[in-house]
Amino acid sequence: MLRLIPFFTTETQLIAALRRGESRAHKVAYERFSGRMLGVCMRYCANRDDAEEVMLDGFMRVFEKIDQFREDGSFEGWIRRVMVTESLMFLRKNKQWRQEIPIEDAVIEPDYVWADSAIHENDLLRMVNQLPDGYRTVFNLYAIEGYSHADIADLLGISEGTSKSQLSRARAILQATILKAEQEQRTNEHGTQLRKKSS
Repeated sequence: MLRLIPFFTTETQLIAALRRGESRAHKVAYERFSGRMLGVCMRYCANRDDAEEVMLDGFMRVFEKIDQFREDGSFEGWIRRVMVTESLMFLRKNKQWRQEIPIEDAVIEPDYVWADSAIHENDLLRMVNQLPDGYRTVFNLYAIEGYSHADIADLLGISEGTSKSQLSRARAILQATILKAEQEQRTNEHGTQLRKKSS
């Protein structure tokens, strides 16, 4: 007799199957969300191997704690929060995020708005990933995940002043990196135009 493989046409059906512990539901959830969740973990972890490990741990936590999802927000958003928590646990375990910086040492941000730059999103994410671990963690939590400095202080066990100073330094580094990239791009474009005129 042919055994029918369950197919989850709605998110509600998928969640119900996850709560029943169906392995097919685990596979479907992983296939549906792993790409985006790997991106979340990669924003916190220094390399892809660590990010993949954290993501797998995160999915195990999702499957174990599925009954804690109250359906008062999006399922993907809940999974994302689990992945952020797992990433922070990984950083804490490996002591990669405790970079204490006094607020008085914070770099003052320039007046221009770096976020208005025409730089490509993938380039910006690459620049964020190159930030020191503490800066990157605070920047991601504040600028991407939307946590307040008070929340970040609680999550990381640091002061609000340290959170603010790390965000300020992260932005300053990104601004400088973006300006350098834009200057290099303009120089390259100018050189290309000169070569075309001379040919």
